[in-house]
Amino acid sequence: MDYPLGQRLRELPGPLLLTGHTGFKGTWMTLLLEHLKVSVVGFSLPPEKDSLYDRAELTGAIPEVFADVRDYEALEQFIDLHKPSTIVHMAAQPLVLKSYENPRETFDVNVMGTVNLLDVAFKKDFVKAIIVVTTDKVYRNDNSGQSFVESDPLEGKDPYSASKVGTEAVVAAWQQISRVSKGPIVMSVRAGNVIGGGDFAENRIIPDLIRGIVDGNPVEIRNPNSTRPWQHVLDPLSGYLLALESILAGRNISSLNFGPYDENWPVKLLIDKSQNHLEGKGIQLEIKVDDSGPNNIESTALNLNSSSAHLQLNWKPLWDQEKSIIKSIDWWCNLILKKESARLLTLNDIKEYLGEE
Repeated sequence: MDYPLGQRLRELPGPLLLTGHTGFKGTWMTLLLEHLKVSVVGFSLPPEKDSLYDRAELTGAIPEVFADVRDYEALEQFIDLHKPSTIVHMAAQPLVLKSYENPRETFDVNVMGTVNLLDVAFKKDFVKAIIVVTTDKVYRNDNSGQSFVESDPLEGKDPYSASKVGTEAVVAAWQQISRVSKGPIVMSVRAGNVIGGGDFAENRIIPDLIRGIVDGNPVEIRNPNSTRPWQHVLDPLSGYLLALESILAGRNISSLNFGPYDENWPVKLLIDKSQNHLEGKGIQLEIKVDDSGPNNIESTALNLNSSSAHLQLNWKPLWDQEKSIIKSIDWWCNLILKKESARLLTLNDIKEYLGEE
């Protein structure tokens, strides 16, 4: 990029609208944008108890409204009020297992929520560019271990990934509308399994480990031999901002992958590394493997090829998988054992990631 991260966004007349800003990735993005001095407004459901947004006491820190992206009127009112120049759409139902319990809601939020956002945005001449966050799980996956590129076929086998394939179809439709009507530029971004301090969602590995520490209960691990593109949350977030600034500068990019460069780790290796690191801090965890039943429903191999992001944005992950795991565990240990501030811990990681300390 010709500009330092965030500079092109700071030069725009309107703020960046971040949907889903109270979620795990959304909270990190909110604090990253604040640190970069990029004006940001948030539209999201209320923060859940013990979420990073809750722990960091961010309610009221930025102009925000707590509402559902399925509420078209509330969304349009908020956009009319703040007149954002750019939008990063993160609001979603993001959990595979929950999608089996509530498939209709998952499709409604992920597909129709995106339709609502794009439909409203395309009515407003002040909106210039939109990033829609989907997932690495949109690719047709036969568990062969192939490394997916952006042009590979899309197909979802579970309600969550299928809903995100639907989201990709929505993005493609509005990209065509943009070409015909000269509307805002729209692109999708696909990232792997993000980790980092503050994630407390159900059925995610590091949050499960942390619950094991807090509750003193054994931690059940599913699919120990499955591989995932583990990456620290700041790596894809920086990629999203680079992508947004790039399309603002006139680059024609429809979608990009953001994943780690080093070989994907299996779940078991992540667990072993986490246990060893925790034992070094005097913390013991009992692990139980559960590779049967309803939990054994996810792809066993998942790999992303991010060479296009490197070629087009000069983006690359700054923290490898080992450092990402250690940084995530240390964040929690500092919060739980040292009672340090969740907000300051997050900002310290942001500063370190940006090379400021």
